[in-house]
Amino acid sequence: MTLSSDSSRPSWFVGAGWGGTDDQTDRFLRDGIWENGYEDGEFSEQVDAVRVGDRIAIKARYGRRNNLPFDNHGEYVPGMLIKAVGVVKQNMRDGRILRVDWTRVNPPREWYFSMYAQTIHAVYPGEWKTDALIAFTFNKQEQDINRWRNDPQYRDKFGDHAKPDSRFAWTRFYTEFADRLLQFRHDRRPLADAISQLANRRLELPFAITDRFPDGSTGPLQDICPFTAMGLFNRSLTDTNRLAIATEMAEILGVSEPPPELSTNDDGIPVLNNQRSWFFRFANGRDDGDIDLLWQVFSDAIALAESEENRSAFIRLFDDAQSLPIVRYNLTVGLFWTRPQRFVPLDGNSRSYISNRLDIPISKNVLSGGDYLALCDLLLDSFQYDSFGVHSFPELSWAAYQPPSPTPAPTVPRSTPPADPEPVPEPPPPPAYDINDILADGCFLPRATLETMLNRLRTKRNIILQGPPGAGKTWLSKRLAYALIGNKDTDKVRQVQFHPNLSYEDFVRGWRPQGDGNLKLIDGPFLKLAEDARRDPSTKYVMVIEEINRGNPASIFGELLTLLESDKRGPDDALALAYPRSDSERFHIPPNVYVIGTMNLADRSLALVDIALRRRFAFFDLEPIFNNRWRDWVHEQSSIPTDFLDDVATRITSLNDQIDSDRNLGPQFRIGHSHFTPTPGTATDDANVWFKDVVETEIAPLLREYWFDDADKAETETTKLLSGL
Repeated sequence: MTLSSDSSRPSWFVGAGWGGTDDQTDRFLRDGIWENGYEDGEFSEQVDAVRVGDRIAIKARYGRRNNLPFDNHGEYVPGMLIKAVGVVKQNMRDGRILRVDWTRVNPPREWYFSMYAQTIHAVYPGEWKTDALIAFTFNKQEQDINRWRNDPQYRDKFGDHAKPDSRFAWTRFYTEFADRLLQFRHDRRPLADAISQLANRRLELPFAITDRFPDGSTGPLQDICPFTAMGLFNRSLTDTNRLAIATEMAEILGVSEPPPELSTNDDGIPVLNNQRSWFFRFANGRDDGDIDLLWQVFSDAIALAESEENRSAFIRLFDDAQSLPIVRYNLTVGLFWTRPQRFVPLDGNSRSYISNRLDIPISKNVLSGGDYLALCDLLLDSFQYDSFGVHSFPELSWAAYQPPSPTPAPTVPRSTPPADPEPVPEPPPPPAYDINDILADGCFLPRATLETMLNRLRTKRNIILQGPPGAGKTWLSKRLAYALIGNKDTDKVRQVQFHPNLSYEDFVRGWRPQGDGNLKLIDGPFLKLAEDARRDPSTKYVMVIEEINRGNPASIFGELLTLLESDKRGPDDALALAYPRSDSERFHIPPNVYVIGTMNLADRSLALVDIALRRRFAFFDLEPIFNNRWRDWVHEQSSIPTDFLDDVATRITSLNDQIDSDRNLGPQFRIGHSHFTPTPGTATDDANVWFKDVVETEIAPLLREYWFDDADKAETETTKLLSGL
C-alpha cells in the first residue's frame, strides 16, 4: 500500500482500548482494522478525517520511575509504547472503522516524554518533536533522549542540570509511600496494629484511631484501607502534626525518601475534611468486602500508572467503589496521593480551577471511572502545550490553591493547610434512564421498535417522529432523548417549537436590540446547545423540535441544514454562518448533538416537507395504539375496568376506520391513544363520566373541524361514540 503523497498529512496515533474495554491490539491486527469503540460519536470527527494512505500506529500509555536509560532523578517519566504500525487502506466513513495494513512491533518500542493519552491523535510533521516521533515510529530511528531531556519542557526535571521544582518534591515521598503501603494489601493486621500504636510513638494525635464494633464497643483498628492510611497525614491539621504523622508512618513502612516540608506555603496537596477522612465505615456498619475493594482500587491504580493493560478492570473497580457511602470525590484525591503524575484530584479547589480557569466542564455529579480517566487523558494531552495553563497534575493542584491574581502569591508560612470548605451536599445525580423506563412510563410500542429508533438516532443523529394527533410524538421524543443520554438530565435536552413566524435569527443567530438602543449578535437555542456540547464532548445533547414542519425548516436552519448530516459533523466541513462574529469564524455541529423532531401530519396548513430535510432525518410513523398493553397499563394506573377499556378501543378503532376511509381525510387524521390515556396515578371513579368528558371536550370539537362541511357526519360519529353508555 502506497503512503499518502501529501507530506503535510498527519500520522495517527491510536489506542487499542476504550472506556471499559480490554486491549484490542490482537483483534485489530488479526482482522486488519482499527475501531473507535465509542458508539456515541466521540472521536468520530477525528476518525472521519483519516485518509487512505495515512500512517497509523497503535500506542499505549507508558510511565515508570525505575530502570530507565538516563537519570530521571527519581521522577515519574511519561511516554508511550508503540505496539503496531500500519497504513490505512480504507475509511468506512462511519466515524468508527478503518481498514489497516498492520505490522506488529515486537517487542513494543518505548518512547519517552511526549505522550498522547486520548484514543486517537493526529501528529503533524513540521516541528522537530513531531518529526522525531514520526521517524521513531515509522522509520525505526532511535530517539535522541539527550535532546528531549534537555528540552525546556523537561530539562528542569530530567536535564543535565536538572533543578526539580521544590513545590513538587513531595511527589517522590508520596509515590514511594504508596509503593511501601502496597506490601500490606494481603496482610493488613500489622499495618492496622502499627497505626493504632501511633499515639505511643512520641505523637500527640489530635484525633482518635479506633474502630466501633457491632456490639457497640470501641477498640483498636482491626483493618484499614490504603487511602485512609495516607489520609492520616492529609487532614486539616497543623503543619507540625501532619509532618510528625508522615514521619512516623514513613518509619513504620520503611520509606527511604524523606518526608516533605509540609509547612511551605501552597504545596498544592489536597487534604480531607476531618469529618470525612475515612474511606470506609466503622466495623458496625461496613460490609465485609468494602476494605478489600479499596485495596484493589489502590493496587490497580499503581499498575495503571505504569501500563494501560488493566484499564478496564480499574474502571469497573472505580465504579464499584463509588457505591461506598463515604468515597465520592475523596477517591480521586486518594488516587492523586498514590500517583500524583497520573491521576487528577477532584477536590473542590481543583474542580473549580479545571472548570473556571482551564475551561473544561466537569459534571456536577461524581464521574464514572471511564469519564474520570477520559478527563485525566484530556489533561495529560493538554499539558504538552506551552499555552496550557499548567503542565502536570501536581502543578494543577498547586495552581488550584492560588488566588486568581496576575502576580505570584507571596510565600508566607501558613499554620494550617488549605482545606475544602465545609461540605455542601452534592446534588443527587439524575436518575438513570433506558428503554425499560420508556416502557414502564407507558409506551405501548414493542421494545424492538424502540431499539430501532435509538439505534437510528445514534447513527443518523437526526430523527423525526410523525403521526396523527394524540399518537404520543412529543411524549416519546423526550423519553428517547433521555434513553440516548442514559439518564433524565433535563439540562442536556432542550425543547423548542417551530411556528410560521420563527426565523433563522430566532433559532441560530441574529441581531437583537438592547436596552441602550444598540444591536447585538445573539446566539439562538441551537448554537447555545451546540456550544455546550462542544465544551462537554463526552456527553450527548439533544434538541427536541416540536412541530418541525410548522415553520419553514430550510429557512430556519439555513446553512445548518447541510451541517446536520451525520458525515458533516467535523471541522473540515465547517461553514461560515449568515451572521459571523468575525471573517474567519467557521461553524460545525459537534458529533454529540442529536436532533429529534415531531410532525403532526393532520395539520392542513403544512406544505410537504422539503426533500433536503427528509434526506437528513430518519422518519418513524407513530400510529394510534389501542392494544392490550395500552389497556393493561391504563387499568393499572387509573383503575378503569379492562372490559370497559376493550369497549373504548373498539369504539375508537371504528371511528378511525371511518376517518381513514374518508377521501378528504385519511390515516393521518386518526384519533391517537393519548386522548384516552389518563395521567399516571390518576384514579378514575366513574369510567363512563371520564370517557364522556374526553369525547365531548376533545374528540367532538376535532370531528366538527374534520367534517366542517358535513355537520351531520360529525354529530353522527360523536353519537356512535357515546351510544349505550
